[in-house]
Amino acid sequence: MRHLRTLSAASLAAAALAVAPAAPVDAALLNTFVTSADISAAMGTSATIGFAYAGDKFIGSVQRDGTNVLFQTNLSGGSVTPFAPSVSLAATSASEHFVTSSLGLGGFPSRDIYVASGNGVMHITHDGTSSNLFVSGLAGGVRGILFDAVGTFGNDMLITTITGDVYRVNSAGTVTHIASTGEDTEGLDIAVAGPFTGDLIVASEGSGNIRAINPVTGLIATPIANVPSAEELTFVPLNLNTGDPVEGFYGANYAVDIQKGDASNFTSLLGDIIVTGETTHLVTDLHFNGTSYVGTTLGTFPNQPEDGIFVTAAIVNPTVPEPSALALLGSALAGLAFARRPRRRNA
Repeated sequence: MRHLRTLSAASLAAAALAVAPAAPVDAALLNTFVTSADISAAMGTSATIGFAYAGDKFIGSVQRDGTNVLFQTNLSGGSVTPFAPSVSLAATSASEHFVTSSLGLGGFPSRDIYVASGNGVMHITHDGTSSNLFVSGLAGGVRGILFDAVGTFGNDMLITTITGDVYRVNSAGTVTHIASTGEDTEGLDIAVAGPFTGDLIVASEGSGNIRAINPVTGLIATPIANVPSAEELTFVPLNLNTGDPVEGFYGANYAVDIQKGDASNFTSLLGDIIVTGETTHLVTDLHFNGTSYVGTTLGTFPNQPEDGIFVTAAIVNPTVPEPSALALLGSALAGLAFARRPRRRNA
């Protein structure tokens, strides 16, 4: 089974305490991708919250409930216009509407838009002409949405909430509660490397705790790391920098614009976790050194980081999995069998 299950409780505790950011290593990590002037001209405000890749465009959100919340840009960050302006979104915490796009996997449509709407998720067609409430009645307001591009969660939708409840939703809209962290949980991604490969990794801003959720058992590991005011969380893909200029790290720079970090800035960090701090404004790299996660500060956001995405080859072309995807699926199934066998104590 994956070596995650051989880590002792002491090792996990050490991992949670080992984050000690160093001095910035790249002052030019981020550059403006969508300008505040363009967002304000289209939306009447530049208070950006969410940003997502949707195939032939990007979709973003501004801090507002109700209608006219979403905007779209071309793949160069220009031509900013409102997207689906008549769609009404229910109030969320601090009027923050996380936005993402489906991958065409697991029975979901390709490149449709899904947005946090109160205690649920609104589905909007790719062209913005129609919508429906896809998920409703969750225990807490939606804080993060992820489509599983790796496969360990069956390519389902994964949702984090302000109450710390974590859900899995299939293409038919069937909701399964898989875990609860007990605190507001927002950033989320699936590990592509390290001791928690294939697990869902989530971040809680209030405590800064980073946790791993197993796809088979739903068990939550002792916090694997801690990053103050952890907001956006994403893994650096193993097959980064394929030459596609759209690849890279994108984040909403509240309340101003959208920032981008080019893929070339992350090629030495494959498999690491990138975490932004909402109040610290720091961009932190978490690297597993074989014993624990060690944090290094890569740079800073000009303003307050909110939601965003690491656009990867698996996102640009979802029919091509991450290099480890097939192995991860086998590991998850093997893990279930392992969990049912008696275990020997570590020496």
